Amino acid sequence: MTAGVKRFGDGGQIAILGAGSMGRLWAALLPSSRCGFLPRLDSFGQTAERSNIAPEDGTGHRGSFSRLEGTPETRCEYVLVSSASPDIGVARTLVNLPWLCSAADISLLLVTTKAGDTLSALESWLPYIAKDTPVVLFQNGLGSQQAVTERWPGRPILAASTTEGANRPEPDVLVHAGAGDTWVGPLTDSASDYTESVVQQLAQSGLQVHTENSIVQRLWQKLVVNAGINAFTALLDCPNGAIVDAPLYRQTIDGLCTEIAALLQANTGERTAPQALRKRIEAVAKSTTNNTSSMRADVNAGRKTEIDFINGYLVQCGQRHGIATPVNQMLVQRVQAL
Repeated sequence: MTAGVKRFGDGGQIAILGAGSMGRLWAALLPSSRCGFLPRLDSFGQTAERSNIAPEDGTGHRGSFSRLEGTPETRCEYVLVSSASPDIGVARTLVNLPWLCSAADISLLLVTTKAGDTLSALESWLPYIAKDTPVVLFQNGLGSQQAVTERWPGRPILAASTTEGANRPEPDVLVHAGAGDTWVGPLTDSASDYTESVVQQLAQSGLQVHTENSIVQRLWQKLVVNAGINAFTALLDCPNGAIVDAPLYRQTIDGLCTEIAALLQANTGERTAPQALRKRIEAVAKSTTNNTSSMRADVNAGRKTEIDFINGYLVQCGQRHGIATPVNQMLVQRVQAL
């Protein structure tokens, strides 16, 4: 048995870094006795030194995090709203989990921050978490995952691609808007020994979780769909299903899919016809017709979007491979201007 597999038998803490919709969904469904949120140290105006955190010393020993006076709360409380069954209807569950005060017992770290915040959030915490602790990245798009693996190539870094839907119509309310599937796979060499254990751990949530050894390919498949839906929902301020009849979408989707098809082949070797990509995008838009994309929610809440890691990532890929991406560039510029 590898050290990675053995660690999951010790009942350590599942720490969640990022208390947005996806982080709160997993926290609500995983065993509550083992879950807690890690605070974003920069959001409290703290540094590692000021917070009395002792770094991981190279032998596996981790230090503790001592909360400063004035930190606004010690627990994260919210209501999970989900569909129970046709007979019962909507179920409401009160969730009350701690903001963790120590990094000493963390055996699994789930990172559910926005893509643009991931690297800085991990810079604040990973020095104080044992080097053999698996880290699972749940970010939308691509680019942030590569940045993390380049920064910490020796750590067991995994990525997750999920079709679970969740949103927060109010600050203290989380809606599980749609059940889906989650795939987890290794990004670094050392992560391969941990994948099965991580999948088993996450499956305790009751959600459908699968092993995916080609996780980058899976992330590309989700990127294709996000690139064809999210920006349009933000620009049109509409739910997913409404984009397919909008003039902006209908006038640009074929050009967008032509660009994506060329980029997909250049980056992954996959050959898919543009019309097949459009069909896939519209199937997802219609199956999630009433859902609000994370990008639309970010725009409406005045938050920075993840456009740089979705259509913006495709623009960067085009620049690397000499592939023109005028529709992707247009979508990036228009979303950034909102």
